[in-house]
Amino acid sequence: MTRPMLWGAAGGTLMILAAVPWIASPTLIQFGISTLLLATLAQSWNIIGGYAGYASFGNSVFYGLGSYGTAIAMVQWHLPFGVGLALGAVLAVAFAVLLGLLVLRLRGHYFAIATLALAEVMIAIFSNLDIAGRNIGLVLPLLRGDALFYEMSLGLLALSTLAIAWIARSRFGFGLISIRENEEAAAVMGVNTTLYKVLAFALSGFFCALAGGIHAYWITFLDPVSAFDIGLNVKMIIMSVFGGPGSILGPVVGAVLLSGVSEILSTEISSLAGLFFGVVIVTAVVFMPRGLADLGRRYKKVGWHYFADNVRAHRL
Repeated sequence: MTRPMLWGAAGGTLMILAAVPWIASPTLIQFGISTLLLATLAQSWNIIGGYAGYASFGNSVFYGLGSYGTAIAMVQWHLPFGVGLALGAVLAVAFAVLLGLLVLRLRGHYFAIATLALAEVMIAIFSNLDIAGRNIGLVLPLLRGDALFYEMSLGLLALSTLAIAWIARSRFGFGLISIRENEEAAAVMGVNTTLYKVLAFALSGFFCALAGGIHAYWITFLDPVSAFDIGLNVKMIIMSVFGGPGSILGPVVGAVLLSGVSEILSTEISSLAGLFFGVVIVTAVVFMPRGLADLGRRYKKVGWHYFADNVRAHRL
């Protein structure tokens, strides 16, 4: 399929998705909002985790900062939603730059552990801030408009996917990939690894913050535990890895598929939903560590040997 055909197919799909609020039930629209925001989070993690190769557990912090930036602006300062959303995004990007200069010097599990602790730190801080409502939280103005939130979520996902498409074909993206494959060699070849990693971290935080702001206004309530939920970070990682880290559409496909199956399982037997994500982690890591995107590219050539080769290559 040629590139114009791919862009045409993408545009047609976007138009179909944009029409969902006018033909679907309220329950399906609400599921769509949640799924689109999760897909955006998976795409945002894909920037730092899939392309730069840094497994961040701190993206939920950016999501929380975006949520609180929006909520504080609207509730405490009586500013419009758009201003609050921008404030949350600026706050998250600034924090990502400062944090990135410190923790992106670490690698591997050291980096993962450092970012993992951030969520608990933020919960403790915001639970004691009067402007953030302490541990009680904030109640945002009610807006009955699921269709509006759906369109905003869809627009944000489209924007993040376009950003990934640009990264995949840009010098910046090639620099991130070189860092992922061999950071020392990238530095020797003239790549400013610190700058590239910080920019990737900031861009990832930007999309997370926007998703957090939209979600906060949609559900109209925010507290520190839900805003900085580390479980949300785990979900975005699983969805990105399952779909294909370092690909353009892999995280979106992973988010849609896993959200759909998880919703069905939680409706039928709630205890199976958590078990399902655990099974997905094991399956993805052992049988297809590069996700569905890599499986789609290579399975026709190697067949079932694809899974066997991955088991041998990644055995403990």
